Amino acid sequence: MKLRTVRQTSVTLPALDDPGLRLVTVTSLDGPVRRAVEFSYADASLRELSLADTHLLDGWVLRLRTQRTVLENLRADSVEFSECELSSLRCSGGKLSRVVFSECKIMGGAFEDITFENVLFDKCRLDYTTFSRVRAAGPVVFSGCSLHEATFASCDLGSAAFDTCTMEKTEFDSGRYAGFDLRGNDLSAVRGVSSLRRVIIDRPQVLQLAQALAEDLDVTFGEDLQG
Repeated sequence: MKLRTVRQTSVTLPALDDPGLRLVTVTSLDGPVRRAVEFSYADASLRELSLADTHLLDGWVLRLRTQRTVLENLRADSVEFSECELSSLRCSGGKLSRVVFSECKIMGGAFEDITFENVLFDKCRLDYTTFSRVRAAGPVVFSGCSLHEATFASCDLGSAAFDTCTMEKTEFDSGRYAGFDLRGNDLSAVRGVSSLRRVIIDRPQVLQLAQALAEDLDVTFGEDLQG
């Protein structure tokens, strides 16, 4: 069993190198049975990928390019998405378990009303992406990701950890974040600091949060006043 560990948070990774697996190359993920098992899907360029009530089990999705991606009530178990570009992604409902997004580009995407359990985002571009009502039912790690102007709204991230992520204007709006591990990140430009109650940080990050809070409050410093 392979793990990806960031401090106290360990994500169980897909077991795709298990000698008992025989991955079969497929040319589509949207077949009539709405199920793909022990598969490899690679190097496709699509105008649209639309999956509803589909189960993906034990598979690779490699270098997939889409102009529009709609995933509704998707169930994915032991699946890796690698070097994919999922434009205009809308992923709502369902559950992702033992899923890895590695070096993927998901700009302006949306994850809504979905459960994450043992999910890793590794070196992904997630700028302008919205995570709404996402629940971390198990470990979740964002490592080395770009989260410029990404938004987390009404999420439960108590089992999550961020590590060396770019968090320029990343916004947190309500939600449950007790135990959320934010060590190892620059927090000086995050938004919605008041939502981050009982998170885990290092002492030097207190000054970063103070800077972010001052920006949230739109304060004026006395020395900047004229006259």
